[in-house]
Amino acid sequence: MKKLVACFVFTIITVPSFAWGVTGHRATGWIAEHYLNAKAKKRVKKILQQESLAMVSTWMDEIKSDSTYNYTSDWHWVTIPDGQTYDQSIKNPNGDVIMTIERIVKELKTHTLTSKQESEHIKMLVHLVGDIHQPLHVGCCDDQGGNKVKVKWFRNESNLHRVWDSDMIDDTRLSYTELAQSLNEPDAIEIAKYQKASVRDWANESMSVRKAVYAIGDGNLSFKYPYKNFSLVRERILKAGIRLAGILNEIYGK
Repeated sequence: MKKLVACFVFTIITVPSFAWGVTGHRATGWIAEHYLNAKAKKRVKKILQQESLAMVSTWMDEIKSDSTYNYTSDWHWVTIPDGQTYDQSIKNPNGDVIMTIERIVKELKTHTLTSKQESEHIKMLVHLVGDIHQPLHVGCCDDQGGNKVKVKWFRNESNLHRVWDSDMIDDTRLSYTELAQSLNEPDAIEIAKYQKASVRDWANESMSVRKAVYAIGDGNLSFKYPYKNFSLVRERILKAGIRLAGILNEIYGK
């Protein structure tokens, strides 16, 4: 089947933390659910009180209205300058998407969290795995992950970050289920390869496509830009979903 079925002084650059928008995040969650094994699916459903991974995938954006969760604001992104590795880069003392995913996975594996903590950890994990696969959430410089790169999207004011978060996806007019179902299903060898990659490998993949992401010419983006890049959007969402499933299967499916 070829388709998925039903003083040392430094400056921390704050990046607005939306990634993929609602459609992209929910597509990631939908894909992940279809790659969960039966044991993991049952356990995750119970922890989330029957909510789907698709529907909880936007929780980390929704809690921005609750000051109780202000401490999570920097967890959606990381800055790794060109020519550096994550280990070489200056770390945000408030946390970043790499260290947060690694910590959340480690804590979930202890199976010692309260029900509330476990539920919130899974909701965060679903969202952040999506975030790190959006190339501009692994920033390179002082442009706030492309938010400061002003562009025209079919003559409308936008910025490069928003183009990748939502403009390209929303212009397809696909629902999240339609987007997810439109993606080719990789074979078992490809799935194993995707799931073998580490969190830092995911970030490196996002860094590796910067040249294409920033190839915006005069900034007037229309048909040519999505023609060249939407296949990458689809690939990143697919990998995010499959990798999320791999993590949850490892924690809950054995």
